[in-house]
Amino acid sequence: MAYDRTITVFSPDGRLFQVEYAREAVKRGTTTAGIKYKNGVVLIVDKRISSRLIEPDSIEKIFKIDDHIGCATSGLVADARALIDRARVEAQINRLTYENPIQVKTLARRICDFKQSYTQYGGVRPFGTALLIGGVDEQGAHLFATDPSGAMMEYKATAEGEGRDGAVEYFEEHYKENMTQEKAIELGLKALMHATEGKIEKRAVEVGMVEKGKPFALLPPEKTESYFEKAKGE
Repeated sequence: MAYDRTITVFSPDGRLFQVEYAREAVKRGTTTAGIKYKNGVVLIVDKRISSRLIEPDSIEKIFKIDDHIGCATSGLVADARALIDRARVEAQINRLTYENPIQVKTLARRICDFKQSYTQYGGVRPFGTALLIGGVDEQGAHLFATDPSGAMMEYKATAEGEGRDGAVEYFEEHYKENMTQEKAIELGLKALMHATEGKIEKRAVEVGMVEKGKPFALLPPEKTESYFEKAKGE
């Protein structure tokens, strides 16, 4: 008990329990997937609509950070919103200071530095959310996963949330380099179906994508449903 009441105390085996509890909050979140393809990145989320009374559009899991960067979240959405606001400010500061869009890796690192600071000082708690940051800059397409501890890693395809293990297992087996956008969307949907054992609903799926020369945008619901039916049929 003495080691999990504060963020600033290590346990005898070198663990920060509050950070591990934050990771558990992420694992209880809905499944989120990101896939890098030939010219861009696709982000797919399961909104997990728990009641037919809920308006699906009111559930926010995918956010636009800048024209060339988007983000999908898993875990505590309120925590994610605070980080998204921070990321948007960082992106605009870079534009005003250097007259250039921020690099995807630079943004991911700044957000992770901010998250890490919340693991080091008393009176705060770690952010209970994991972000998948996808974007395109002059160096190409990038997909970064961030952890409540402030760690980050770049992936070709990955997932966060409750179904992470199942989705990553599916990506390990089926991911291919230089896929088309359509193939990447289908792969992501199949991974989510595999991770949720087919329990995912088409109205609960949201897809965001960013491609070289095109701004980040959400896929229209009718197109998402079309891809969903195609992936389900296969």
